[in-house]
Amino acid sequence: MTVDISIAVDSVVVEHQTSRGPVRALDGVSFTVDSGSSVAITGPSGGGKSTLLGVIGGLAQPTSGTVRIGDAQISELSDRDRSDFRRSHIGFVYQADNLLPFLTLLENVGLQLALNEKSSGTGRSLAALADLGLAGLAYRLPDHVSGGQRQRAAVARAIVHQPKIILADEPTGALDTVNAAGVIDLLLAMQREIGATLIMVTHDRDAARRLNRQIHLRDGRVS
Repeated sequence: MTVDISIAVDSVVVEHQTSRGPVRALDGVSFTVDSGSSVAITGPSGGGKSTLLGVIGGLAQPTSGTVRIGDAQISELSDRDRSDFRRSHIGFVYQADNLLPFLTLLENVGLQLALNEKSSGTGRSLAALADLGLAGLAYRLPDHVSGGQRQRAAVARAIVHQPKIILADEPTGALDTVNAAGVIDLLLAMQREIGATLIMVTHDRDAARRLNRQIHLRDGRVS
């Protein structure tokens, strides 16, 4: 049976109150993403890309409009239910790897499974690291590996619980060209392997072209 992990963003507005009055970070954004496909969100800095990713991932609520993932209308869930949905069904990758410096790579990846109360954490975490070429570095601390290796560990942490959705916010922004291409290779390979839907915010035109389609965001609107 095929699981529906399509995404529908409908008329989403995010408004922030400032001393000069309300400012719209997102202004009526609408689009859909097919189940199991990949989409790059592109556009200039300050255009609302990271805000949009946060709303899709349930990290923030829209001022108005709705976000649906499969059958779940996550924009209407309570804070607790959104947190539970996010933890179980979404994997996040950021420009900063956000690895805990006092935990090994293996422990950082395993923490995702522990939060989801999954069994066989060590075996699954080792397998995820091995899939990303990090089996020999599993017991090293993040400060003892390279930036590219840290980001690969962050990808392993994002996909180890086999999420329905992978959300990546400038995942290659801090990497050189070679490491950036390698991380995109791995993200796409892992997305296909687990059958997830991938949305990636990026300024990297080469990376964006490798995804199924692109959505350009400027001044909070799809252009």
